[in-house]
Amino acid sequence: QVQLVESGGGLVQAGGSLRLSCAASGRTFSGYAIAWFRQAPGKGREFVAAISRSSSSTYYADSVKGRFTISRDNAKNTVYLQVNSLKSEDTGVYYCAACHRTGSYYAISTYDDWGQGTQVTVSS
Repeated sequence: QVQLVESGGGLVQAGGSLRLSCAASGRTFSGYAIAWFRQAPGKGREFVAAISRSSSSTYYADSVKGRFTISRDNAKNTVYLQVNSLKSEDTGVYYCAACHRTGSYYAISTYDDWGQGTQVTVSS
């Protein structure tokens, strides 16, 4: 099991940027693939981005491609999500999640451990 803590959310104007962080503790961080999901008010949780254990592969939802970038620093046990050109529809709670087994990077069910989330609010 790994414990995850998100930070970096906030209120930003449309077109602005934020860098979200997901700090991990517990078992060997480099053994986990990490993803970001988000949940808008009144909607289900949706996939945003994921990164493989070695950072060799990254995956993005179509809605964020070209605007968001996921990266990880295994020495710091941290994954980052750089979010640029924010839109009002990017508003929501952003969660990071970890998995240590094979599965679809895009599926919620793949992930075993979740953080508490960080709120991102984009004003238009």
